[in-house]
Amino acid sequence: MENEIINRVANSKLVTFNLEEHYPEGKRVLLDISQWLLEGIVLKESDFRTSVKEHNWSQYQDAYVALHCSTDAIIPGWAYLLLSLQLAPYTKKTVVGSLDTLESILFTEIIPQLDLSALQDKPVIIKGCAHKPIPQNAYVLLADKLQPIAKSIMYGEACSSVPLFKKSRK
Repeated sequence: MENEIINRVANSKLVTFNLEEHYPEGKRVLLDISQWLLEGIVLKESDFRTSVKEHNWSQYQDAYVALHCSTDAIIPGWAYLLLSLQLAPYTKKTVVGSLDTLESILFTEIIPQLDLSALQDKPVIIKGCAHKPIPQNAYVLLADKLQPIAKSIMYGEACSSVPLFKKSRK
């Protein structure tokens, strides 16, 4: 008699949630404003405004842009506002900070909008391996949103998941 191999993972009620499926597509740009500063460190308002006015903003069409300064310059708040207003007609999103900050902010907006009702009382695995830059903060936000509804939460892959939470039986 042959032993039949049974795929218990495929037959289980486990649901894998992959944050990559909710990753917003589009070009990411890190825009360093030090290029518009005197010697890279001093913001001279008239020169800065001229550089901003002459810049080709259309190159950021449908992009996600993170504004930052790679030098230790002290940048007045209005400078980032001026840049964001120039970018607004073109970009999908503009933030001040790193590309990591950008990704975190995007997922901070996406996760609250997700309809997770289909995961009610189900064991859920949050897929851990990603080919796209999913920020750690996104996993935390997702786990927080899942905890009140999921039967259990695990992290990783179905074949090697790490248990994180199990709803208590009442």
